[in-house]
Amino acid sequence: MAFKEIERKFLVAGDFRGEVSGASHIVQGYLSTTPGRSVRVRLRDEQGWITVKGPMRGLTRIEWEKEIPAGEAQLLLSLCEPGVIDKTRHLVPAADGHVWEVDEFHGDNAGLLVAEVELGSEDEAFCRPAWLGEEVTGDRRYYNSSLTKRPYKDWKEEQL
Repeated sequence: MAFKEIERKFLVAGDFRGEVSGASHIVQGYLSTTPGRSVRVRLRDEQGWITVKGPMRGLTRIEWEKEIPAGEAQLLLSLCEPGVIDKTRHLVPAADGHVWEVDEFHGDNAGLLVAEVELGSEDEAFCRPAWLGEEVTGDRRYYNSSLTKRPYKDWKEEQL
C-alpha cells in the first residue's frame, strides 16, 4: 500500500513513562539506503514488515509497507547492510487524539530517545507534551537509516 507519511520528530527531554499505553520491541535493518530512498526490514515483536520510503519533500514522503511472515523478516535481516536498529517503541496517547511514538534505542544507540507524531497534513496542529524537547525533524542524524551507519554513541558528545 502506498501513501504519504507526514511526521515530526523531537528529542525527549522529560519523563514520558507515566503516560505510556503500550510498548513493543523492534529490530530493523536496511536492505538498501541511498540518498532519497530506503528499503527497510522490521521485526516488531513477532510481526515482520518490509517498507520502502522515498525522499522527503518538506515533512512529507511516500511510504509503502507490507506485512510479511516473521520468518521471512528474520531471513531478510540477515541480508541487510551492516548496522541494526534495536529499540523499544512506547505509545503515548495525547489529549488531542494523536499518538506519540517514543523510541528508546538500545545497543550502539543507547541513550537516544526520539518522539514522533504522524500528521494528516504538514500544517496540522498538535499538542506538545511537557516532556518534549528540541525538534529534530529533517536532521538526518536521527533517521534510523543514518543511525545504522553512524550510531549515536559516535556523536552524542556533539549534542552536549
